Amino acid sequence: MLSRVPLLEKEGQVREKAVQALLPVYTEGQKPGRVKTLPGFLFILGAYITKGGSMMEKIIEAGSKWSNVLAKGKAVRFTALEDGANISLLLYNAKNTTDRYNMPDSLKAQHTSKFTKGNILMTDNGRAMASIIEDSSGWHDPIGGYSTRAGTDSRYGETTFQKLLNDYYRSGEENFVKELMRHGLTKRDLVPNINLFSKIYADEAGSMHFDPEHAKAGDTIVIRLEMNSLMIISNTPNPQDPATDFPSVPVKMEVYDVKEADGQDYCVNYHPENRRAFENTWEYHSLLV
Repeated sequence: MLSRVPLLEKEGQVREKAVQALLPVYTEGQKPGRVKTLPGFLFILGAYITKGGSMMEKIIEAGSKWSNVLAKGKAVRFTALEDGANISLLLYNAKNTTDRYNMPDSLKAQHTSKFTKGNILMTDNGRAMASIIEDSSGWHDPIGGYSTRAGTDSRYGETTFQKLLNDYYRSGEENFVKELMRHGLTKRDLVPNINLFSKIYADEAGSMHFDPEHAKAGDTIVIRLEMNSLMIISNTPNPQDPATDFPSVPVKMEVYDVKEADGQDYCVNYHPENRRAFENTWEYHSLLV
């Protein structure tokens, strides 16, 4: 495994500049906590981008959902536009959806209970499905799960489409199932998800806690696809969030063409098991027709 010391020293300098570049800029009378602009937003991605700016930009409003197949070599940048953001995310191999993001294997192989820069998302077959190539918050939750209809009604009050039309409170489970069905999948294909921008940690007694102060306006994470993948996202609350008001935090999503990983890539060398997973992915692609 390559030494990480020089990489980390350089990364620390880059990180300080990047965070400064992402500080929110407000205008008088603007909604408190909302990011107006993100100066220097290409700074972090500059070393990766291969073709100009973003090919797609979309605001994922609170309660909304999105899904599509993204080709390997694409990177998705998520930016929290207010404090308290949470994006629930699922990934499936677009060519073989039975091969999908595997939470326990991803955590066990990398000896972690959180995701940040350098971590990869592994499939059931031990392949590198996606990599986190940039991250300003340092912690994304892989264990908190997704919200359900019953849990949403219990915490925030019962709402229905019939009564409130599009203002009713969505759950992660419902959003996921609707998007799965668009791609020929069903509720049986639901698996443990990732909650971007959320932090859940355990104390010395083993009790788990949700950190309500973790997600800040301007936080970003960039996920690079290592294989053609079906990505499904839901802008719904982390079920471990104790807040009694339904969060209303939009998140900006941008898609870029980026350089694909090679043997010197930071994520490949972040952990010994990462390289093995990438080798499995490279072999898989070499045999595809």
